[in-house]
Amino acid sequence: MPTWNEINKEIDGLGGTPQACDSTRQKYLKNLEARLGRPVIAYYSGFLQKQQHPETAISDLDMNGLMAVVHGLDRSKGLEFILHTPGGGIEAARAMVEYLYQMFGKDIRVIVPHMAMSAGTMIACAAREIMMGKHSCLGPTDPQVRGYPAMGVLAEAERAVQEIKKEPLKQIVWQQVFAKYPPGFITDCERQVLGAKAMVTQWLRENMVSGEADPGKQADAIVDELMNYAGQSGHGQHYVAGVCKQMGLKIVDIEADQAVQEDVLSVHHTFVATFARTGAIKLIENASGGSWDIST
Repeated sequence: MPTWNEINKEIDGLGGTPQACDSTRQKYLKNLEARLGRPVIAYYSGFLQKQQHPETAISDLDMNGLMAVVHGLDRSKGLEFILHTPGGGIEAARAMVEYLYQMFGKDIRVIVPHMAMSAGTMIACAAREIMMGKHSCLGPTDPQVRGYPAMGVLAEAERAVQEIKKEPLKQIVWQQVFAKYPPGFITDCERQVLGAKAMVTQWLRENMVSGEADPGKQADAIVDELMNYAGQSGHGQHYVAGVCKQMGLKIVDIEADQAVQEDVLSVHHTFVATFARTGAIKLIENASGGSWDIST
């Protein structure tokens, strides 16, 4: 497996240009697709290199990229979907999953070479199974509303009710706390939490855990863990492969097949190198030359 440094040397040997990055990514995407025997699509955000840039998040704009790279693929074999993202819009994630279901059916495996957080975890839960390495992670699926953690706001509201019941004078303190929220904000938080929970539960029940004795119970248990606000250190908490297995998610270890591991990580290194060397912010690409990007 080429290391990070070796990938960079390979790109330098081709001139070190953006085109050299493109051809190197294509080389390793083709290798992985040949290894797996199914179409491969990579969805990569440069959020670790281009921190705070708003376009790194999942958004409705991404549908243009998916449509571009799905075109012309053999959709009868299912899909290997490589995902590296900080998360983003819940409804954008829903649209992506529903589109991929229409195009490939539910025979979709999500490969997480490094991180698929928040709405990225939601997308991963829509797959038949998730391939992760020892270094890979998913994250909590608690929605963020206008920059605030929706479940945190609701927990705060419940706490306020309980404290005011015991000590009515605390109403003055809590009025100051909730004054920062616009009208209808708490209701929006409730809707987002209920909507996210229902969406992910349905995807799990109808695909990943559909073969379990009680798919509904299994799906509920997984979502309860992913949305366990009180038991999480924060929205960025990392759930490694072992923890995901304990939750009940169907996890395939990348390390179980050395050849697959090498191909997956080589692809990952080429995308990371591209973000480090170019103005690319987000890349959606297949192994047949189809690509779409957002760049500075």
